[in-house]
Amino acid sequence: MSTCRTIIYLLRNDLRVHDNELFHWAQRNAEYIVPLYCFDPRHYEGTTNYNLPKTGPFRLHFLLESIRDLRNTLINKGSNLVVRRGKPEHVVAELIQQLESVSTVAFHKEVTSEELSVEKKLKDVCDQMKVKVHTCWGSTLYHIDDLPFHHISGLPDVYTQFRKAVETQSRVRPVLPTPEQLKPLPPGLEEGAIPTAGDLQQTEPVTDPRSAFPCSGGESQALARLKHYFWDTNAVASYKETRNGLIGVDYSTKFAPWLALGCISPRYIYHQIRQYERERTANQSTYWVIFELLWRDYFRFVGVKYGNRIFQVKGLQEKSIPWKKDMKLFSAWQEGRTGVPFVDANMRELLMTGFMSNRGRQNVASFLTKDLGLDWRMGAEWFEYLLIDYDVCSNYGNWLYSAGVGNDPRENRKFNMIKQGLDYDNNGDYVRQWVPELQNIRSADVHTPWTLSTAALSHAQVSLGENYPVPIVIAPEWSRHVNKTSGTGPSPRGKKGPSHTPKQHRDRGIDFYFSRSKNL
Repeated sequence: MSTCRTIIYLLRNDLRVHDNELFHWAQRNAEYIVPLYCFDPRHYEGTTNYNLPKTGPFRLHFLLESIRDLRNTLINKGSNLVVRRGKPEHVVAELIQQLESVSTVAFHKEVTSEELSVEKKLKDVCDQMKVKVHTCWGSTLYHIDDLPFHHISGLPDVYTQFRKAVETQSRVRPVLPTPEQLKPLPPGLEEGAIPTAGDLQQTEPVTDPRSAFPCSGGESQALARLKHYFWDTNAVASYKETRNGLIGVDYSTKFAPWLALGCISPRYIYHQIRQYERERTANQSTYWVIFELLWRDYFRFVGVKYGNRIFQVKGLQEKSIPWKKDMKLFSAWQEGRTGVPFVDANMRELLMTGFMSNRGRQNVASFLTKDLGLDWRMGAEWFEYLLIDYDVCSNYGNWLYSAGVGNDPRENRKFNMIKQGLDYDNNGDYVRQWVPELQNIRSADVHTPWTLSTAALSHAQVSLGENYPVPIVIAPEWSRHVNKTSGTGPSPRGKKGPSHTPKQHRDRGIDFYFSRSKNL
């Protein structure tokens, strides 16, 4: 092999060429670049506590699409993606031996223990083989070095305090340009085949036409989605009104799956929003996309601050709660057989498509932890298995929050499943879409079939306990909303009409964003 300088760039959750510091750095410092992706067998084992499969069919399918897309992009730029199956530390050691010209191994830093363990092993291998390691931070909107805290231990434990600090004291770095050309692979290096789902002991998912996320993986698809959502349809200008929707592709940005794999840069989204605001309109909706990106940042930084505590049952608050581990209740929740239609519809959407709305996630998490009293880690690991947009810090951060052992400043926050169903699916269209056993129950009555008369159930061809379950739990607070379920008015929120978000739920961050003085 050539003695020219070669850099191995190990890609993990940074599957893009745009706004990618490591491609720029490698381009300046190498004769040859080896963009490398490893299918690490540890990603296809069981989860820590309940031994659920770590990577499910939807997430793997999206990953494989993203890998194929990245390879095509790199080929068009004079490079290629080298793909291997194996532990990254072993694959990298083999490549260093094989190429004899490797000067540096580069990768983006990750946050949580499994990824950090891989980084340590890579550094050990490189130490032994006299090869340098180069790392950088590239996963968040605000760079970790630009946070307005002297040390990560100073990160506030409440999101609003974090948001106000970064909005007033930090800036988002500019987007790095996309390289036109990249240095080639070293001569003679085999690119390697991209495995199939079967190669990784996984099944191909079945496409469901009802899916709210019928999109493909990859950087090119992510950039096309942003163009569609911002520039082609102006959907971003009404995001705040529609973001609690449940049916359809455009009620929310749907950026999360691409963000999770790094197919799109949060900085790119931010700067596109700022451009959109200059050229089209700036309103609460455009701000709210940034507000949600900041939540993603926040959970990532919480992961840095607290380390493995984000995975521990007592959470960040070291709070002892007598969680149950009832597998029968858990199975009913997993499979959408709880007898509570709004919960079941969301859980079946997840099971059939790998996707669930933000509104749905908050509700099913509250139901699992507060109504059923089950160990929140059961839910977190089920989401890890199924969600296309699984992101370790966001997933565990949100579950800690829902369980009341994370960053929620309010004590005992609990969602009322019936009120939530009425607020966001007033006519019951979403429930009927995913729970067809109930499709003959008209209007909002579909949210509380157990309250209907025998005659009404018989007319709708519903037999509780036979073709649809009796509720596994009925919370006392639901009764306040039962008499409101009959009626066919339009849904007040989460549908296509204007949003009527209650005053107390409006966030004052918007005042800051649109203030000229920035002194609020």
